[in-house]
Amino acid sequence: MANALQQLIRERLDRKGWSYGDVARRGGIPRSTVHHLATADRVVRMPQPATLEGLAKGLELSLDAVRRTAAEACGIHVYGPAAGAGGETPRHTDPDVDLLIASVQQLSADDRRHVAALVESLLDRSAREK
Repeated sequence: MANALQQLIRERLDRKGWSYGDVARRGGIPRSTVHHLATADRVVRMPQPATLEGLAKGLELSLDAVRRTAAEACGIHVYGPAAGAGGETPRHTDPDVDLLIASVQQLSADDRRHVAALVESLLDRSAREK
């Protein structure tokens, strides 16, 4: 069974009559990357932000839709409001924060404490620099 990202890419290619190369050129990413994402049985980790941006541009879809689909393919459930009907992300959310929260939820309790300590340290440093 195809993962969510495979399904999204294949559906878009079929609907538009595009090739992997068409998407790659339009998005400014390597054809091999598009091919890999469209054919890999499993997405082990989230693609890099630049890859997601290029894929969204190449598929003519919103970045939020592609990011959420890639997260689902990785087994990460992103909480928070999805993009609106026009593909716009609600102003009160940051998709990177939603993804980060969803990723942290998959960590062990001990690892989450480490992440919390890191965030507190970064916030303290930021406050001191102001």
